[in-house]
Amino acid sequence: MKGRSLATDRVHLPDLGRRGEGWVVLQVVLFVAIVGAGSVGPLWNGPARMGGAIAGAVLITVGVGLLTAGILGLRRQLTAYPRPVPGGRLIEGGAFGLIRHPMYGGAVIAAVGWGLVMASPLALAVTVVLGVFFDLKSRREEAWLGERFAGYATYRQRTCRLIPFLY
Repeated sequence: MKGRSLATDRVHLPDLGRRGEGWVVLQVVLFVAIVGAGSVGPLWNGPARMGGAIAGAVLITVGVGLLTAGILGLRRQLTAYPRPVPGGRLIEGGAFGLIRHPMYGGAVIAAVGWGLVMASPLALAVTVVLGVFFDLKSRREEAWLGERFAGYATYRQRTCRLIPFLY
C-alpha cells in the first residue's frame, strides 16, 4: 500500500477523545479478548499443533521484537494515545524506517502467534478484528501526524503501514 496519498484516507474516523483515549480503551478490550480466546481450544492436535506452536513462538518473538523496537525508537515521545505529543518530532529511523506503526504491527504479529500457540481459531478470529482496528487507528493517527509534520506525506510514500514488506 505504498504510494497512497493522504487524500485517499479522507474517510472520517472519530477522535474518540481529545488525545484518542477511546482508541486505547478499545485496544485494551481487544487484547483481553485475544488472551481470553486463547483459552478456548485447542481445536487441533498432533503434528499440526506442534507446527503451529513453533510457528506461533517465532511470530510472538518477531512481534514482540518489532513492538519493542518501536517503543525504543519513540523514547520520550512514547504515548498510549494516537495523537502525537506536543513538541515531538517525526521518527523515520530504526523500526520506523521499516513500517510506520511498528508497535501496532508487532502486536498483530504477536497475536497471530498467540492464536497458533494456543491452537485457537477464536483467538485468530479476534486477531483479524485487531488488525482491522489497528488499520483504522493508524489512519486516525496518520491524519494527526500529517497535520503536525510537513514531511509525513513523503515518509508515508516510502514505508508500509503495519506489516513489514506487506502492508
